[in-house]
Amino acid sequence: MLIGYGRVSTTNREDDLEALEQDLRAAGCEKLFIDKVSSVGRRRQLEAVFESVREGDIVAATRLDRLAKSLADLLTIVARLEAKKVVLRVLTMPGCPPLDTGTAIGTLTLAVIGAVGEFEREMMLERQREATAKTRRERKSKGRPPTAQRHAAEIKRLDNEGMKPSDIATRLGIGRSSVYRVLAEETGNGGVAA
Repeated sequence: MLIGYGRVSTTNREDDLEALEQDLRAAGCEKLFIDKVSSVGRRRQLEAVFESVREGDIVAATRLDRLAKSLADLLTIVARLEAKKVVLRVLTMPGCPPLDTGTAIGTLTLAVIGAVGEFEREMMLERQREATAKTRRERKSKGRPPTAQRHAAEIKRLDNEGMKPSDIATRLGIGRSSVYRVLAEETGNGGVAA
């Protein structure tokens, strides 16, 4: 018996679900098991496939990403099916005819393609992490200087003229603690300038 399995994300539209079902039926699948779950969710329908298959059956999936979450997951699925003497067939492989685990070359090709797919995904995630880190670094370096630092020269001049820190703060429209901080940096003693 030819059994179809597929997974669509919870964010996919109903059109995607219908298209997946149509593709599996067009391939001749007599029974369909479809999970509508995110890639990290529990796939109850996949478990139902393992429970319902019998020796000699073929499980068809339209694409690898509609079947397995990772290379390790793909190899686990293949091993579970092979233990029941069931063949896995992937219908749509870029530039290839459908592949199945009923042949040694099919098993090897699926493993290689699965490994390449996982590598591509990891590279994409790494590029995303690098871009995020770069954006964060740029945001930190492009921030405006603190208000008190922009007025540092004026604070020092008014202090040298004998104006009190609270009067300097009022005149410049900044906090008194900011004035004390600028004056402390100038003296280097952590306190108010003498």
